[in-house]
Amino acid sequence: MKQDWPDDAELPSQARAEIGVRVRQRLSRNPMISRVQTERAEMFLRHGLVTPKECSELIGKIDAGCKPSKLFSGTESGYRTSSSCNLDIYDPLVVAVTKRIDALMGIEGDYGELLQGQRYYESQQYQLHCDYFPAKVHYWPAMRATGGQRCWTAMAYLCDVEAGGETQFPRLGVTIPPRTGTLLIWNNMTADGSPNYDTLHAALPVTKGAKYVVTRWYRERPWEPRNKP
Repeated sequence: MKQDWPDDAELPSQARAEIGVRVRQRLSRNPMISRVQTERAEMFLRHGLVTPKECSELIGKIDAGCKPSKLFSGTESGYRTSSSCNLDIYDPLVVAVTKRIDALMGIEGDYGELLQGQRYYESQQYQLHCDYFPAKVHYWPAMRATGGQRCWTAMAYLCDVEAGGETQFPRLGVTIPPRTGTLLIWNNMTADGSPNYDTLHAALPVTKGAKYVVTRWYRERPWEPRNKP
């Protein structure tokens, strides 16, 4: 049976565009959410989504499970120097925070990848990268078969950082400082459902202290990992 999937990750997609409309309208109606002022991407902030107590507990879970972060393209020294882990899908706190993010976004939970925790110590960073999958990368066929393109990113900061650690979108002129409990949301697609190249971003080096975040990526179709937990 022929699958109704775009063969090229960079082609416009009605499915991605429809998700964009639905999420945009939902977030725009929520008085607890503010829109980041940029005309070339859709980006939102929700302060206080995760409580300080929950943040502290999630940090402990990240510390317990973290291993050196990897890239889809393989290990590249110095490019991504954080540690990360997928959090336990059966843990009550992880379940609660994940469902809270899903409800805020208005996206069905099975479209989301596992909630991932990330830790950055001093000098650690993630250099400029995109969250969507470029068409010509060797891993795109596997990503296409397991849910397709990453449409939206939702990332919650679990602590303030003494210095550094901002999320920077250089093409947009936007830099977001870490703030305990704040959820940063952005659409990786344009209005027609093709990748938005202006969402290129970096986790700037932590210069003092440590940074912890949890991230949930949403696909254009239900996520079907080949090796489910």
